[in-house]
Amino acid sequence: MDETAERSEIVVGVDPARDVRLPVYWAVDEAERRRAGLRLVVAVPPPHDTQHVDDGPRFQAQAVAGRNALASAADLVRERSPGTRVATALLEGRPAQVMAGLSRNAVMVVLGSRRLRRTEEFLGAGSLVVPVTAQAGCPVAVVGDAEHATQAAPYLVVGVDGSESSRAALAFAAEEARLRGCALRTVAVWQPPVFTRHPDPAALQQAESRLLGELTAPLTELLPDLSLTHEVTSGSPVEVLAGAAEHALAVVVGRRGHGGYSGMRVGSVVHGLLHRAHCPVITVPAT
Repeated sequence: MDETAERSEIVVGVDPARDVRLPVYWAVDEAERRRAGLRLVVAVPPPHDTQHVDDGPRFQAQAVAGRNALASAADLVRERSPGTRVATALLEGRPAQVMAGLSRNAVMVVLGSRRLRRTEEFLGAGSLVVPVTAQAGCPVAVVGDAEHATQAAPYLVVGVDGSESSRAALAFAAEEARLRGCALRTVAVWQPPVFTRHPDPAALQQAESRLLGELTAPLTELLPDLSLTHEVTSGSPVEVLAGAAEHALAVVVGRRGHGGYSGMRVGSVVHGLLHRAHCPVITVPAT
């Protein structure tokens, strides 16, 4: 059986300390497109096991705040889409670990973004974006900014570099564009080799263009109605992709592996886009 056929829920991380309307509304719209249910989740770190500090009051206060946040988020779902299936879950555990665990049986995980500074994103107890993006077993959408839905010709951007994860991102982005009925802009970025004194830019450009054409050719056969464009350029992948996605509905990129030390490592392009892009960022693991 296809593993993805068993996945019918989009998991949404609800942060009681911030306004969750943007990620919740985004998740509702995605659930409608995919005919999926929503599971709204708040994870509360367990009380510290210590003989010196009674952490019970803190835990109880966070549990109450979590239940209230879940109820409010569920109301937002019902207001926006009364027909969407919604469930709530208040779970005990470290938030990043809880969300990563739930991702194994989800079609997608949706998170909001606090636009944290780099030290806060790693050390802050409430930060989910970096560790969940690194560890999740399904696509993760980080919704820190609204979609640019007012564009006359709406489009998605996908970064393609020929890796296994970028091939998965390309397939996901094509399906997402089909569901949305929008165009797909495929972008490949090449950088001059560091140890080559006289690189041939024309040859590098041709090689990237040829690779991009080979990777996207099956999509045009599978989805003949998909509006697909190619772009090959040199420069910083983060800056090029962020620029291409300036007015996009979302930018889609692949991510490699499931994290490094402490499961906190994400690729430099993914990490950069999470800080730089002004639209939702969707990262896709290698299949």
